[in-house]
Amino acid sequence: MPANPATVCPVPAIGVAGIVFNNQKQVLLIQRNQPPAIGLWSIPGGKLEAGESLRDACRREIKEETGLDVEIQNIVAVVERRVEAFHYVIIDYLALLEDQENITPTAQSDVANAKWVSLDYLVDYDLVPGLADIIQRSYRLYTGDHLAGLYDIDSSGTDYILAG
Repeated sequence: MPANPATVCPVPAIGVAGIVFNNQKQVLLIQRNQPPAIGLWSIPGGKLEAGESLRDACRREIKEETGLDVEIQNIVAVVERRVEAFHYVIIDYLALLEDQENITPTAQSDVANAKWVSLDYLVDYDLVPGLADIIQRSYRLYTGDHLAGLYDIDSSGTDYILAG
């Protein structure tokens, strides 16, 4: 007897995403045009590919979705999402723009829109669940208000530990 599709659990996938700020107190957001969460606003990211490091995947996804080059920093959040027959464990990184002069995002790949959004106006966007708090907390790290998160202390890209 075939399994009922409603009871079949999706295979978990590893996702990465990057939180990028500019010097105008804005965060880089993308609007999703594919499931899950189609139409919602999020940070650029996607699935880890075979043979790819987490940092390389994050850098690639941001470039593919927005056209921007970034330097990947520390891990600021790890979230698990089970939505619309998808199961993701997503590792969110703080990412820094490599070129502060060339910062115009262009929606590419699997996104409908890419833009800078003022932190003061995040409430005006239909964000994926839990993202607003992660963005606000990450901004405090970005501005140097405090040190937190998991850091790649030996630049191996494989082991992350608490700061301090």
